[in-house]
Amino acid sequence: MPMDNKAIVRRLYEDVWNRRKLEMVSDIISPSHALHDNNSSGSSVGPEAYRAQMAVFLAAFPDLRFTVEDTIAEKDKVAASWTLSGTHKGEFWGVRPTNKKMSLEGITIHHFANGKIIDSYISSDALGLMRQLGVVPALLEPKGAAAR
Repeated sequence: MPMDNKAIVRRLYEDVWNRRKLEMVSDIISPSHALHDNNSSGSSVGPEAYRAQMAVFLAAFPDLRFTVEDTIAEKDKVAASWTLSGTHKGEFWGVRPTNKKMSLEGITIHHFANGKIIDSYISSDALGLMRQLGVVPALLEPKGAAAR
């Protein structure tokens, strides 16, 4: 069972996200699927809500690409460690396009039932993303720290 679930997760990132096969979302995502993101309040439910989230990212980063670094499966869960990259060409979270390239690392834990993803818990570094886009300044080293 975990190997089948890992294959489903690979299809989600490779086929749905990277190849833009949005019609496959309903094959992979359960109607009751809840998407929980540490950078968003609440959760979105179902395949249409998942497609809507995708639309936000794809409009902002048209060349968006997921690279799955690692997957670990246990019982009804698959954890995927990934890197998301793209160029900021459209508005994102209220930030006008900067044309800057970004690379965002994250982890998503997908929960499965009956061959579909029923919940996804995402953890990623939105602050780091905003720094890459130039919206938030990088933290400065305290004076004298470099001299030590």
